[in-house]
Amino acid sequence: MCFGDSLWISGKAVVAQVLIKGAWEDTLETGAEQKPWAWADTWPVAAIHFPSQNEKLYALAGSHGSSLAFGPGHLDGTALPGEQGTKVFSAHRDTHFRFLEHVAIGEVFNIQQKDGRWQHYRVADTRIVDIDSAPWVIDPASNEVQLITCYPFNSVAPNPTKRYIVVGLPIPPASERGRQLARLRM
Repeated sequence: MCFGDSLWISGKAVVAQVLIKGAWEDTLETGAEQKPWAWADTWPVAAIHFPSQNEKLYALAGSHGSSLAFGPGHLDGTALPGEQGTKVFSAHRDTHFRFLEHVAIGEVFNIQQKDGRWQHYRVADTRIVDIDSAPWVIDPASNEVQLITCYPFNSVAPNPTKRYIVVGLPIPPASERGRQLARLRM
């Protein structure tokens, strides 16, 4: 029974990403929010791409159970891609964010926003936080991305109190990096 449940969850996660990708492509084309299926109570808000991990995922609005069953969810109240502020995405450790276990400091990843532009980030930190005892900081003045999943990765315990957080900092566009270097040389 447990093995069958696992296959069902994994299969649903894969199929849902195909449908969400189609809705995201429609969103990019029209600029309007598109639901991935008729009865959905959510819609895609971003694409997340980790080239070195060969992972491309489509994130949904909201990080509640009905979103997370199908893909990463964007935490309500945090900045959306393209907006100033901390952007927070969460997903399950046994499906969409399983690969975070293998992400390294310095790794580059990309997030596509609703207007089609890609923002580039570098992994600056990974941390394990106990949600019952450690503060979790979302800085509205920061422009970082936090990718969050339950921890430990291979545990079968439901609802653990620990979270694994990958923090990404924006990589300025090449033209901005050039201006920054020029200022440093002055």
